[in-house]
Parts: sequence; structure tokens; C-alpha cells
Amino acid sequence: MTPRETFGSRLGLLASVIGLAVGLGNVWRFPYMVGQFGGGAFLLLYLVIAALVAVPALMGEWSLGRHTRRGPLGAYERAGAPMGRALGWLLVAIVWVALGYYTNAIGWVVFHWVAQLLSPLGVGIDGAAILPPETGVSLPALGLQLLFTGGVLLLVASVLLRGVRSGIERASKILTPLLFATLLLVVARSITLPNAWEGVRWLFTFEVASLTPVVAAAALGQVVFSVGLGGTHMVVYGSYMGDDTDIRADAALTVLGDTGAGLLAGLAIFPAVFAYGLEPASGPGLLFATLPRVFEAMPAGWLFGALFFGGLSGAALLSGIAAYEVMVAGFTDSLGWSRKRAVWTVYVGCLVLAVPPMVNLEIFVPWDLIFGSGGQTFGALVAVITVGWVVSRAALLEQVAGDRASRMDKALIAWLRWVVPAAVLAAAAWWFASEVLGASPG
Repeated sequence: MTPRETFGSRLGLLASVIGLAVGLGNVWRFPYMVGQFGGGAFLLLYLVIAALVAVPALMGEWSLGRHTRRGPLGAYERAGAPMGRALGWLLVAIVWVALGYYTNAIGWVVFHWVAQLLSPLGVGIDGAAILPPETGVSLPALGLQLLFTGGVLLLVASVLLRGVRSGIERASKILTPLLFATLLLVVARSITLPNAWEGVRWLFTFEVASLTPVVAAAALGQVVFSVGLGGTHMVVYGSYMGDDTDIRADAALTVLGDTGAGLLAGLAIFPAVFAYGLEPASGPGLLFATLPRVFEAMPAGWLFGALFFGGLSGAALLSGIAAYEVMVAGFTDSLGWSRKRAVWTVYVGCLVLAVPPMVNLEIFVPWDLIFGSGGQTFGALVAVITVGWVVSRAALLEQVAGDRASRMDKALIAWLRWVVPAAVLAAAAWWFASEVLGASPG
């Protein structure tokens, strides 16, 4: 049996998992949540909850992957979870559908990056040209979407054909630092605009009155979504970790890196939004409607727009690579396929699944609700229950602490078994109330 490939360096590992965690959602959602739910108060609660919930949950998902040396398609079965194989297939199917529409969003980002690059040449490109109309079908828009989505998938496939070290790790070591560098450059420009500090205050003003259960619930929900939990992506990356990887330290660094990227995105975006008198927003509307107007009005805005959308394209690609690898690892591990066969099978499937949202944009929101945030919450709950209650305590201790388990490590296992599942369940309840029932306060 061929030994499983692992990450070649700690830097490559951290670049891979931080890049996966950041993605698009941390840029278009996290900064808005900070400002909308009390600024500094939300941030304080977020950091506390991230330390108490996200770090141990991340350790748990990595432990599951490293213990079984499988992605989700084989990990739950090997761990002994009831209906483990069926659960694995369900989670892989959820990720496959999610990647199908998510690559459309990556294509939009890359399209806006190209538009910013061509702007100084006098080539005016309407960013909305790639989006389908509200009624009917636009063949030019469909053609653009097929071109950019197919190109994104082709780029991701070319990375994954090279494997873990030469593909995922090498790409991450380039794209993750590039994201942070471009964000820092855009932040430096954004906070020097007139009235920019209104945006900074909106983000960080600390209001004690905002330390409420509602804000804590919002912070908890954002923690689960932001860090990349979900019982799939982090499990497969955990299966590629070496036995000498300190998952305690690396989990903490991953959460810090992910949070730092979200805060930098907020400082890059909202001071500029306030400087030009626009309303703060979240989601695709922030990236594809508000920000292009900001860069258009800003002196040398094409340059900062190109930097921003270029860095964001890299982050989006890394999260797409991780999702793609979930299926590839599943097919190579459980079905014995070659990596090449698995990569091209997933490519065709994703391209087919990407077509419905291309034709009708209204599909994007319910699909994201079910297969995105809903699927991620469900997967995170499955993972923490499997880690806490199915994997043996001895095996979990070995993954977390090796042969040097302390009382603190044993307490951490108890925390992972009891508190973290309850917290993820609470996050699921918050997701249902806010996203399905629409009960989230503004």
C-alpha cells in the first residue's frame, strides 16, 4: 500500500489551512457582522468563542482525518460511526453541489479582477455583464460565465493533478501570502481617504450594551462558518498532516490567521465605503455592486481594485481547491481510482452543477442556504459528535498530545466531548432561526 502523501512543511500546511478558512465568505460576511452586531463587542465575543470552540473543534476534525488517514468519505466509516459510509457519501455530495455553484462566484471575482486590470487601457467592462438577467436567458452572460467558471475549474484541476505537496501546498504558499499582502496595501489606501475613520469606528466601536445573548449567538454562528468547520475540508487536510504536526498550536494559528484576514478585509472595505457615502452591505452585493463603485471613484482605483480582487481570487481558489480535494480524496481512497480519473470526473460534475445558477441567479441563494451554510453546520455537528463520542479517548489523546498527555490535554478531550458539540448545536439553532426563519435581528 502506497504511503499517504503529507504536507512537506509547516509553512505549507498553515498556508493551506488558513487559505481554505478565509475563502470568500470571510471577506464578504465577517467584517459586516462585526460592524452590524456591535463592533468591538462582537469582536471580543468572537475571539473568546473562537478560542473556546473553533480551536478545539478544528483540532477534532484534524484528529479525525489524521487518525483514519482518510477524507470524509472513508473517515467516518473507519472511525466506526453508525452509518459512517452513508454519512461520508452524504457530506461529499453536499460539498460537490456547493462547489458547483461556488465556482460561479469565484468566476465573478476573477471577472472583476480582469475588469480592474483592463480599466486603465480604456476597456470599460460592466461587472454585471457576467450575471444572468432577472428574466429570460442572456447568451452573452451565459457564455462569459461558462468561460470563467470553466477556467476556474480547469485551474483548480491543474493544481490537484500535482497532488498535495507539488499542487495544494505549492499554490497555497504563493496565494495565501499574496492575499495578506494585497489586503495590507488596500488597507493603507483605504484608511487615508477622507472620512475613512467613520468606517473604522463603525467596525470597532465598543458598546457594552452589545454584550448580549443575541450578539453572542451571532458570533458563535460566524465562528463555525468562518473557520472552515464542516466535517469535510479540514478532515481531508488533517489526513495529510504528518505525525509530528502539533495540531494544538496550528489550530490556534489557523484561527488567528483567519480572523486577521477578516479584520484586514473589513479595514480595506468599510473605510472606503463610508468615505464615498455608500451603505455598508454584506454578501455578493458588497463585492460585486458596492466595491466596484468605490474603486471607480477612488484615485488610481483600478490599481487598488486589481490588488483587492486579485488577492481575493487567490483566497477563493484555495477554498475551491480544498472542496475539490474532498471529492478527489474520496474517490481515490474509497473507490481506488487514480488521482487523474478522480480529478476529471469531479471537473465534469462541477461544471454540470454550475449551469443552473448560471441560467437563473435566484437558485444561488437557496442552494447556498441548503448546501452551503446548512450543509456546513450539519457536517460540523457530525464531525464533533464522531470525534467526541465515537473515536476512542485514547486515540484522540494520541492525536492531540502524542505520548505526553497532560491533565490539561485530558480536560481538553472532555471539553471537546461535551461543550463543543453543544456549542455547534447552538450555532445550528442560530443558523435555522436567522437564515431559515429570518429571525435574526439587524
